Amino acid sequence: MIDVSLSTRQSSLCSGFSRRDFLRIGGLAPFGISLAGYLANTPASAQTANALRPRAKSVLLVFLGGGISHHDTFDPKPDATEEIRGKYRSIRSSVPGLHVTELLPKLATVMHKVCLVRSAAHENDHHETATNWVLSGRFGSPFGDYPSMGSVVAHETGFASCLPPYVAIPKNPSFTWELGKSAWLGGRYESFKTGDPNAKDFRVRDLAIPASLTPGSVDRRKTLLQAVDTLATRIQGNDQLTTYGEFSRKASEMVLSSTAQNAFAMDREPGPMRDAYGRTEFGQSCLLARRLIESGVRFVSLNYGGWDHHAKIFDNLEKKVPVFDQAMAALIEDLDQRGLLEDTLLLCMGEFGRTPKINKDAGRDHWGRAGSLLFAGAGVQRGKVLGATDRDGAFVTDRPVRPADVCYTVYEALGIDQKKRLLTPEGRPVEILDEGSTVRELYS
Repeated sequence: MIDVSLSTRQSSLCSGFSRRDFLRIGGLAPFGISLAGYLANTPASAQTANALRPRAKSVLLVFLGGGISHHDTFDPKPDATEEIRGKYRSIRSSVPGLHVTELLPKLATVMHKVCLVRSAAHENDHHETATNWVLSGRFGSPFGDYPSMGSVVAHETGFASCLPPYVAIPKNPSFTWELGKSAWLGGRYESFKTGDPNAKDFRVRDLAIPASLTPGSVDRRKTLLQAVDTLATRIQGNDQLTTYGEFSRKASEMVLSSTAQNAFAMDREPGPMRDAYGRTEFGQSCLLARRLIESGVRFVSLNYGGWDHHAKIFDNLEKKVPVFDQAMAALIEDLDQRGLLEDTLLLCMGEFGRTPKINKDAGRDHWGRAGSLLFAGAGVQRGKVLGATDRDGAFVTDRPVRPADVCYTVYEALGIDQKKRLLTPEGRPVEILDEGSTVRELYS
């Protein structure tokens, strides 16, 4: 039995500290610009009446950047030729009739708690373009023309507590640059990035009160902040300056809040719990994600990249999959034992699958036509397998699930109107999603 150290979700608002308290501690200078990207979220949009009844309080997205091979994990093809089926045998899971590969022995034991979707599909094999597509639900350029799900959630729910609504662990997905960003919504709806929670003496940057502050430096910072506030009121349309007032208030709440400090305090987790997840970056990232969900963060993006195996795929999978298998199984089990799966939607996906045929370099290449997803929690049927691919795992043969459908389902789970029009800085209304529908089979 897993010991539950945080038995109830902490969702109350931060209280007891004023903006004056923050000024006395030290103002803007100790925090730098890194907090400004997300701390200026305003709750105004959250006050808009929403007709959708939410299924979930939070969403936890596990993103496997690079494109994990479905053949070698969740959709084995034991009857295909060797150049397609690969080297791994299939093993039974906790769901009768459902087999996964031998690389996933721990996840095999918890498949009765999730819904496996074997029919993710789209038509793009470019990392950046496909990643932005699956994370936003809208097709655009490689540079991210549309805001990611996390940014939309931050925009629609607002900064309702002392913790940011959108957190990325350890950071946003990246190849040559960061992906899944806020696009034209602006920096105030960008993710708060935690860094590596497995690092020695892990501390989230900017959440510690500097010990070196003197009365003189406090006064100087106070004067500087007051000057910035005054300037911000005189300049209209400057996103950086006009958000400093809200920024400073939220910064003070995070730094002074025991809830925020506790959420990131990995050293408060018992050693056996940390061992259960694995003492790896991904393992401890999963554990931190659970702590943040438990503390009321609305959207957590947990990014575990490095699945782009064009060469020596089996050598690479045998290094990466055991880490994924241990941590992901522990996360599902832990969320379930704590009752968090009742109102948390868990989603695991990459930007695409891999080619059916093993190439000349003993690898598999990009393949958007087929891939696998995991859903769990917030009413999702347990132990279900949705969709299918053909004998070679090349094409979807039953119930294709497209990027917009995934995002549509996430937004509905949180009670967000998928067709709501958001305004660009130029005043142009843009629908959150322009296509797609909820994957109803997840629930029936």
